[in-house]
Amino acid sequence: MFIVLIRTIILYFLVVLVIRLMGKRQIGQLQPYEFVITIMISDLAALPMQDTRLPLILGIIPIITLLMVKTILSEIQLKSTIARKIIDGTPSILIKEGRINFSALNTQRVNIDDLMEELRLNGYFNIDEIQYAILENNGQISIIPKKKVSPVTKEDLGVKVKEETLPIVLLHNGKVNKKALITLNKNEEWFFSQLKEHHIKNQEDLLIAMLDSNGKFFYQTKKSLQDFGDENL
Repeated sequence: MFIVLIRTIILYFLVVLVIRLMGKRQIGQLQPYEFVITIMISDLAALPMQDTRLPLILGIIPIITLLMVKTILSEIQLKSTIARKIIDGTPSILIKEGRINFSALNTQRVNIDDLMEELRLNGYFNIDEIQYAILENNGQISIIPKKKVSPVTKEDLGVKVKEETLPIVLLHNGKVNKKALITLNKNEEWFFSQLKEHHIKNQEDLLIAMLDSNGKFFYQTKKSLQDFGDENL
């Protein structure tokens, strides 16, 4: 039993490491060859876990090999447009200017019900409202509506807005993030002046303090946790 435990832990961390080295993608964003490699890795890791008669190395070597295959294919794709088309394929236009491309539907094995479902999920119900619907290489469908049904933007209304920035955490669990202050060209005196301005006497009373995307000072105190109680949805 102890041997199974150790083997499982080793293979778990190995698989996590390999998946991390493969890149940050959600399951729905994987290309077909990446999805196949992911499935194969999970199967290869499961075999040595279940059967202690198999040497652990029989699971490790194939997993490392698949990682190398994925890395090599990724490098080839980066340097060759032709390789990208062969390995990943090319996007297909399913709807163009409000008309369905039935030839592309048949080629990609997409039925009309699936297409209409994707339109509804994106908030559109009529085909003539769609300028383009494109089946991407990862299987997702991109919807580009016609101008007449596109959401109104602030630019359309002539409203001038300031571009947002990434929020920056200044303090977490009572500890000041000095690197964040350096990034902002600020010092601790500035930070403590912000606390004073917001009537916060002790930094230890804070759970978090940050500058939000609009440059506004945001904070939450430990006392605020009491307001939530034991609420469950």
